[in-house]
Amino acid sequence: MSNYNKTIKSALLGFTAAVAVLPMMGFAQSSADMEPVNSLPNPYQTIEGFAKMPAGREWGSTSSVDIDPDGVSIWVGERCGGNVGACVTSGVDPVMKFDANGNMVKSFGAGMVMWPHGIHVDFEGNVWIADGRDNLDREGNPVGGELKGHQVLKFSPDGELLMTIGEPGGAREPGYLFQPNDVYVAPNGDIFIGEGHSNSEGSTARMLKFNKDGEFIKAWGQLGTGPDDFMQPHSLAMDSQGRLFIADRSNNRIVISDQDGNRLDTWYQFSRNSGIYIDENDVLYAADSESGSVNPDHGHWLRGIRVGNARTGEVTAFIPDPQPDCRGTCTAEGVVADRNGVIYGAEVGPVGGIKRYVKN
Repeated sequence: MSNYNKTIKSALLGFTAAVAVLPMMGFAQSSADMEPVNSLPNPYQTIEGFAKMPAGREWGSTSSVDIDPDGVSIWVGERCGGNVGACVTSGVDPVMKFDANGNMVKSFGAGMVMWPHGIHVDFEGNVWIADGRDNLDREGNPVGGELKGHQVLKFSPDGELLMTIGEPGGAREPGYLFQPNDVYVAPNGDIFIGEGHSNSEGSTARMLKFNKDGEFIKAWGQLGTGPDDFMQPHSLAMDSQGRLFIADRSNNRIVISDQDGNRLDTWYQFSRNSGIYIDENDVLYAADSESGSVNPDHGHWLRGIRVGNARTGEVTAFIPDPQPDCRGTCTAEGVVADRNGVIYGAEVGPVGGIKRYVKN
């Protein structure tokens, strides 16, 4: 090949690469006050009452849902018929598995999980729970005599406790954890935890990385609004490239980083996300449970589930909150999709429970 042809080929390859990243660059340069993404089509039918509780048990707040390795069963973390404090004194199991017909087939975790906040089912089927509160009463005494909570717990599919990360009752830097929000296990076994559920001054807001044995590797981020800060790293997902997606909820954005914590991109087009999930085809599901209710400064955005492409950042569908006048944390906070593209939303309030979304 002549030098001239080599030059032309090099230029064309460079142009092609530049075009390929243009969509990503555009979203990276967007700001939090971008035009709300509210008017996309909704190709889904909402189904209530799919996941059935045993007789005599009612749904409470439910922020966490994930898919089983079978591709159709779902795992749910439910707050024992209530919300804050309910699991501290309750004898019911907060971790439950429902089959493809909505029948509960397994449950565990009673007395072990104080406030299930995040859930992750790893590639081996183990169930990880981010337990975001402790069991202290108003006088600072642990209910039941043993201090618990503010930890990440790894269970076998049958409920055997396999690993615990963090100190009982929590610990702040240089220790860990305090108010863990979510956990995600990478294909190589590395464990990522988003920590910090409060936005008040001095609160924790960071990411932590551990190896497969639960040994601490590194932490990054702090409370703030800067490009490398966090305000509630509330939910975690990973795409086919191994990029870590962090729902930086109170900053109304998704932060994308590599597995060493280096920021690669920042997306605002999926709104203020409490929950995110990425399937094997890089379809991104993002649940906004607070816009226009908890945070009036983001009020022009509508609550609901946005569906899009984790490779390009394009949002393609929007399932709006069926209760637009709801106050507080409403519609789906946790979100997942099964192998058939059926979406499940875990709702904190006002009623709680699981909604199912099926394409028309």
